[in-house]
Amino acid sequence: MPLGNYTSQFFANVYLIELDYFIKYKLKIKYYIRYVDDFVILHNYKLILEFYKQEINNFLKDNLKIELHEDKSKIIPLHKGIKFLGFRNFYYYKLLKKSNVSQFKTNLRLWQKILEDCNLDKEKLKARIQGWMAHANRGNSYNLIKNLNLKSFLKY
Repeated sequence: MPLGNYTSQFFANVYLIELDYFIKYKLKIKYYIRYVDDFVILHNYKLILEFYKQEINNFLKDNLKIELHEDKSKIIPLHKGIKFLGFRNFYYYKLLKKSNVSQFKTNLRLWQKILEDCNLDKEKLKARIQGWMAHANRGNSYNLIKNLNLKSFLKY
């Protein structure tokens, strides 16, 4: 099943519901967020987070026959920003990941060149830009969107 496919997302949600129950009702973790196979746990104490991480990994191995990704399972202070769902999340705001912004800027330059040659479906381009803007607007990105001058692309 291809990654990103709706059915793989659906099955990840169904399969990991046991993890949700374990975290919320067995470990009684208050600040837990999961989207498909990504999740974040917030707590003030690193030792408690390390304990949770070990307990969750044991649960996943024993009950679901999977384990946490070694490189992606990290304990990070919130002031450094937690990367989750395309954003760097901080205490009171969230910013788009730098890689997402640079990729979008690269795409914009490419689309501008293609538009000059008139080889691009303009409605598809508008839909892509509007989709990215909708995502970007979920964070604190007013100045970024303003500086990208996306309205010039949407006028075509």
